[in-house]
Amino acid sequence: MRDCTLDLEKSGQLLRIKTPVDPNLEMAEIHRRVYDAGGPALLFEQVIGSPFQAISNLYGTNERTRYLFRDTLAKVQALIEIKNDPGKLLSQPFKSLGSAFTALHALPQRRHFRKPILYGQTSIDQLPQIKSWPMDGGAFITMPQVCTEDPEQRGVMHSNVGMYRIQLSGNDYIPNKEIGLHYQIHRGIGVHHEKYKSLQKPFPVSIFVGGGPAAAFAAIMPLPEGMSELTFAGMLGGRRFGYFRQNDFLMAADADFVITGYVKENVMKAEGPFGDHLGYYSLAHDFPVMEVTGVYHRKDPLWHFTVVGRPPAEDSSFGWLIHEIVRDLTPIEFPGLVEIHAVDAAGVHPLLLAIGQERYMPFREQRPEEILTISNRILGSGQTSLAKFLIIAAQQGTQMPSTHDIPAFLQHVLKRVDWRRDLHFQTQTTIDTLDYSGDGWNAGSKLVIAACGPELRSLNSNVPSGLVLSAPFSNPQLWQAGVLVIQMEPYSASTVEQAKIQEFARSIASFDWTGIPLIVLVDDSQFTVATTNNFVWVTFTRSNPSHDVYGVDEFIEHKHWGCNGPLIIDARIKPHHAPVLEVDPAVSRKVDGMFGRGGELEFLSQK
Repeated sequence: MRDCTLDLEKSGQLLRIKTPVDPNLEMAEIHRRVYDAGGPALLFEQVIGSPFQAISNLYGTNERTRYLFRDTLAKVQALIEIKNDPGKLLSQPFKSLGSAFTALHALPQRRHFRKPILYGQTSIDQLPQIKSWPMDGGAFITMPQVCTEDPEQRGVMHSNVGMYRIQLSGNDYIPNKEIGLHYQIHRGIGVHHEKYKSLQKPFPVSIFVGGGPAAAFAAIMPLPEGMSELTFAGMLGGRRFGYFRQNDFLMAADADFVITGYVKENVMKAEGPFGDHLGYYSLAHDFPVMEVTGVYHRKDPLWHFTVVGRPPAEDSSFGWLIHEIVRDLTPIEFPGLVEIHAVDAAGVHPLLLAIGQERYMPFREQRPEEILTISNRILGSGQTSLAKFLIIAAQQGTQMPSTHDIPAFLQHVLKRVDWRRDLHFQTQTTIDTLDYSGDGWNAGSKLVIAACGPELRSLNSNVPSGLVLSAPFSNPQLWQAGVLVIQMEPYSASTVEQAKIQEFARSIASFDWTGIPLIVLVDDSQFTVATTNNFVWVTFTRSNPSHDVYGVDEFIEHKHWGCNGPLIIDARIKPHHAPVLEVDPAVSRKVDGMFGRGGELEFLSQK
């Protein structure tokens, strides 16, 4: 990590902040402003309350992320191409030879002598106690690499490394002795935890911070179950991952910090709240507790952290890089799938856009068939199974808009979708742990919108003339052609709101809705239509399909729900939703000085 810092500094992509900065909210506020300005990586030389320096915004732009892996990214992509098409071993032998050397880096290297991580030991309270948002329950590690092993197949090749957040302080944790371990559904650590419980063995955990920049990225890479992330870290890092074993713990030899400990048996404590990547707090819930046995660090270490919040944020570059690496594997993992986009601005899991092939019966009038099969595959596979809204369109010609052009893609869908046929709900199911739009923790519903065939309508580019709204509805705004956003008074009780919206749908049934297939009800229509990011964030993070989707002239036929008029989505904040992330005003005013005239970061205030 220190070498990476010097490399970025030489290329003008790093800024040293020499002013002492408080890790309680101030460092996070500086990070957010620099990220928003497209600024450099940040090296905090004086972290108040800690002897250690800290670095953030390492992956702050896609360009810098590519720069970090400039020597290895193409080789990893080539290796994946060969996995996708083994025939390239013969057709491109020289390129394949380079891929073979890349594959050799996947083998972790056991260290017997060079172990920089054992330079010194410290305590939890001496680490930078970074708190990002005012309501956070304490300080957190936001770039951890949490390493566990399969107790039945111990060894580095059977390890799992995941980025599961770690709470260092606050709540009821015993200072310096306990830390909180947060992990969610569809996480590899859960498989290991369950095995240790069934075997009644102590569950050892090692938490790495820092090391080469590939290590942190490997921790979030969606690899097949049973494949160690340390192999991928070696390939992307361009050198074998160095490790050694110390008692029960697998240690990263080149990490900046390693925390070791055991998960306490049958002990749970409240973890959180934590300002998370959907743009809301994840609330306090009981999670496992880790009893700390050691905190190790290398010489001159750097505490690697990020600040999560409403996207886009630094971790958005992770999604971009994952797409760059695995796009050629998409047809293998999802046969018939042409393109997929987990929409970062909507918090990733709440909204998935996809394009699929429709080849089942090309000799007759086209209707959604194969794309429904593809949708089931998507919702039944790993991380994509957490999608809440999946909007999929059949590939049609060379002018098909990309899913990454969100307005154009949604217009393509809205011109073709048939609300009588193309809505497919899953109820009483799991959604992302961090998504509080459902009716319980991890509980909610899903909606697949599948569209194909010729255009059914032209989209209206204006608020329909003659539309008259009365309380509690007001301020109609067009987000884009075909999408009307209407402001509604704050949400109260669910039964009352349901009746209001159903009555609203009945009252407008006779109105001419030609060219307006979608209506979204929101708390603030002006804010919602201001940007595409605002629209997708509000619409898809604040609605639960089974509870918040209505329709004009709706019906149920043989258990299939549909509507003859516009679809209505209630995307207002509900009482059970988590609070929206907001900056502390006093901290913001204090940080203003660093960005103001004569301040250390004045140059960024012009961006």
